[in-house]
Amino acid sequence: MFLNYGYEEDPPMSLPLTAADEPDRFPIQLYHRTATQVDLAGKDVLEVSCGHGGGASYLMRTLRPATYTGLDLNTVGIEFCRKRHTLPGLNFVQGNAESLPFPDRSFDAVVNVEAAINYQDVPRFFAEVERVLRPGGRFVYADIRYADEIAAWEADLANIPMRLLSERVINAEVMRGLEKNRFVDQIIRRLPNLAVLRGIADDYAGGPGSLIYRRLGNGEASYRLFCFAKD
Repeated sequence: MFLNYGYEEDPPMSLPLTAADEPDRFPIQLYHRTATQVDLAGKDVLEVSCGHGGGASYLMRTLRPATYTGLDLNTVGIEFCRKRHTLPGLNFVQGNAESLPFPDRSFDAVVNVEAAINYQDVPRFFAEVERVLRPGGRFVYADIRYADEIAAWEADLANIPMRLLSERVINAEVMRGLEKNRFVDQIIRRLPNLAVLRGIADDYAGGPGSLIYRRLGNGEASYRLFCFAKD
């Protein structure tokens, strides 16, 4: 249900989870830490790039927004979400992050977790977030960039049409999540016993010893958590 690298603090968050949610603890904790930068209770919330909908379901069940809309470009993924996650107030829409299919001032908060790195036009996405937010709304955002991308990312962030409330580098927390995320191990164990395939999968999944893990550790990648406000 989750596609992010995961998150764990020191000391551990010890976030109370149901038995059904427990296997996804570390990806859930990244969603929780990102979303709880703002009080979502009773709010209309949009998640851009909701993936398989696990984060949308968790946040709807635990943070009690009035409505939660998950948007993703993948039509098949959205159909899966609609069948898998059936909660009052939770809905899923197919659409493009760079051209959000909603009227101006539709939402009180926008959530985006480890997704904008894949967009073609990130400044356009930021402008769309500002457009669909109501005055006083919040944009909570978690993402990663590699060394050769950081300067351009920071330039985009400096020009975002919203006010920065907080920014935090969370490399250490994401690395702990990768260390503890059993899902990464399960992916690799299911592959044929070929070293080259396992190596590629390990780098992709981000397990300890992988390229992404090493880059997070040596500063060649920066994973950050943000909260912006629309005044």
